[in-house]
Amino acid sequence: MTSGALVRAMVEVERVWLEGLVAAGIAPLGMGEIEDAGELAPEVAAGSEAGGNPVIPLLKLLRARLAPDAAFWLHRGLTSQDVMDTALVLCLREVLARVRGELGRQIEAVTNLAETHRATTMAGRTLTQYAVPTTFGLKAAQWLTALLDAQDGLDRLPPLPVQLGGAAGTLSAVLELARRSGSPDPESTALELAESTAERLGLAWVPPWHTARAPITTTGDALVSCCDAWGRIARDVIELGRPEIGELAEPASEGRGGSSTMAQKRNPVLSILIRRTALSAPQWGATLHLAAAEAVDERPDGSWHAEWPALQSLCRGAVSAAGQASELLGGLQVFPERMQANLEAAGPSILAEQRSMAALFEEDTDYGDYLGLAGPLLDAVLTRAQNFKENR
Repeated sequence: MTSGALVRAMVEVERVWLEGLVAAGIAPLGMGEIEDAGELAPEVAAGSEAGGNPVIPLLKLLRARLAPDAAFWLHRGLTSQDVMDTALVLCLREVLARVRGELGRQIEAVTNLAETHRATTMAGRTLTQYAVPTTFGLKAAQWLTALLDAQDGLDRLPPLPVQLGGAAGTLSAVLELARRSGSPDPESTALELAESTAERLGLAWVPPWHTARAPITTTGDALVSCCDAWGRIARDVIELGRPEIGELAEPASEGRGGSSTMAQKRNPVLSILIRRTALSAPQWGATLHLAAAEAVDERPDGSWHAEWPALQSLCRGAVSAAGQASELLGGLQVFPERMQANLEAAGPSILAEQRSMAALFEEDTDYGDYLGLAGPLLDAVLTRAQNFKENR
């Protein structure tokens, strides 16, 4: 979510609303077009502090570009929060679309890893120590479960809503405009204008949510969950890619992962950058919740403003991490021989759990039994992934 994208979204809200005023018979015909003003972002940013939000300087810049009639009717019936919140929602829609696309690619890549390595044995580890044998296919299935859970979180999100309420969420300005324009049914005209604006923007129409911030916090939570999933995968890649373990490696890329002084190094940069976002995202999400809890009156005095940088950082981080995770998983290098060597190096103690169970019956078991139900458990996750693919 760049500053330019936000400005373009605000302009789109103003454009669609102005067209709606004309269609409703409130504003005269021939208002002209509002041009894309994404390049105004630096000027908008420079003027935002004085008014407490970027809508005020944007309107000044837009009115200077428009014919007098259009400049007069621009923004009539709206308030800054209507434009700002709806523009943020439009940006969130683009962010969610990009994240969903990357998750789909990641689920495909990890499904292939799980299927390819269903019989690739390796040492399972708990609390950083050798535990029991497992397969890399089942480990990949754990990654897949996290990705599918993240996708489910996105799918459960309600439709993104428009914000149209006027100064205090009553639509009183729109109602007054409808009355003054001679509408025989001003209330219906005002509501139809709000609903048609939502439809033209591709958003859901709901009553104003000025200080009920669930549309922001629930979307933020879903993005944080995606970052959790990517961070968990990146941590595994970093740990198993240590030279002394050597079971995984990031995809090779010219010029990536080097050191300024140590020529031998190949740092796992993709995973490191993913973890950067995964470690930061919960704090950004927490700020959104804190802002929601501090909302007061019919427009918050600061908590609304604190939302914007946190949401922008979360969206930027999520989109970046999504692309990095897709690249990581699409080209991940797996070394089965090293996995087998580490499993054998663990020695007989890695079979302690199963042998202790067999000892209860004074029996021993074959090596194959020590993988437990890795195969059927893997298949259950793959079935879930197949269902996701068929229902996309």
